[in-house]
Amino acid sequence: MDKKVPVSSVVFRDDLYPRIETSQAKVNEYIDSLDVLPPIEVNQHNEIIDGWHRWTAHKKAKAEEIAVTVTETKSDNELFTLACRRNARHGLQLSAKDKKKAALRMYAEGTGEDKARIAKDLSVTERTVSGWLTDIDKRLREERDETIRAMWLACYTQQQIADEVGVSKMEISRSVDDCNNLESFPKSYKLHALYQEPEWEPPLYDIWNQSKQSNKAPVFGSVPSEFVDNLLYTFTEPFDIVVDPFAGSGSTIDLCKRRLRRYWVSDRAPDEARTDIRQFELSGDGISGPSRWADVALVYLDPPYWKQAEGKYSQDDADLANMSLEEFTDTLIAIICAYGKKLPAGAHIACITSPTQWPNDDKSTNYHDIDLACRVNNKLQLVRRVVCPYSTQQYNGTQVEIAKERKLWMVLSRTMLIWQVAAKAE
Repeated sequence: MDKKVPVSSVVFRDDLYPRIETSQAKVNEYIDSLDVLPPIEVNQHNEIIDGWHRWTAHKKAKAEEIAVTVTETKSDNELFTLACRRNARHGLQLSAKDKKKAALRMYAEGTGEDKARIAKDLSVTERTVSGWLTDIDKRLREERDETIRAMWLACYTQQQIADEVGVSKMEISRSVDDCNNLESFPKSYKLHALYQEPEWEPPLYDIWNQSKQSNKAPVFGSVPSEFVDNLLYTFTEPFDIVVDPFAGSGSTIDLCKRRLRRYWVSDRAPDEARTDIRQFELSGDGISGPSRWADVALVYLDPPYWKQAEGKYSQDDADLANMSLEEFTDTLIAIICAYGKKLPAGAHIACITSPTQWPNDDKSTNYHDIDLACRVNNKLQLVRRVVCPYSTQQYNGTQVEIAKERKLWMVLSRTMLIWQVAAKAE
């Protein structure tokens, strides 16, 4: 459709126009023949597709209107591709430098153009285009391999990874074989995966003190990330799977990436600041985990500490924090046992809890760890117990005075229990 529009209404976007150098001589030539120049081409937004020199000539001659042909475009990439294609067929040709820049953009930004089509659009040989794109092909392969590695570490299936990166499942299988080889990683990765950095200090005692909260993004109920790191060191090897269904701020993910452990991390209400936490409603009847349980070495449970977290996460009756004590204990035990049935022999389940005291009206203490230790079934063997003192005192002056008056011992510690999955009966 040809029509005339005000010269001032035409929009030139230099980010969508392939030409770098312009010809003032060509502009001056066009000024002398404005009436016979073919229309410029614009899209539905009056953005130039083809005809920058003609439009510039009209502006320089102070013309009020210019003839245009309108071609609708669906995206910026389509506009850019059309601009390159038009230039290759008529007008002042792009320089080799301009064409290389255009080829890199068309290929890298997913215009839908393959190398043969780009070569045709730019009026160059396919071999020339392949030469221009050598570096970008390498970069795109590296980005694809990084995506594969990240999704594999996050326990996505090979089919899910293949769908995401657009290659065959067979090719993903070969890539995963490479991912599963520690020697294929840079030395710095191996250093952290094997806990060989000079500053690392292995846990030697069953009391884990932490002077300050170390999580970068602490949330209510979060524990120092060093506690989880100690578990990874003690109970896992590189590329083992770690399951954490109470994700919180996602510190388990950050640690697993650093230590090259695979991870399945979920939460009933994932942190909005994290896009890498799966949403899953955990219960005694339903547990979250990967498609291949045989590779899981550790399940880490940091549940709400019952009434201490009442209403802090939700008002839902299915929230552990909002249950009665009996239901809370039964549900948490059912979750631990359900994981025990899924895990291979030798795998471990760690659960950290804190006694409930101050939320109770009479300030009596509920020792949740004792309930768990006594009632988890005998297919899980309690092998370790760790005391984890709080980093600072949790009580204000009024609470201290009440404790003195009632001769209370105020709770200042959490307890982590670790069970090992027994060998399956023959």
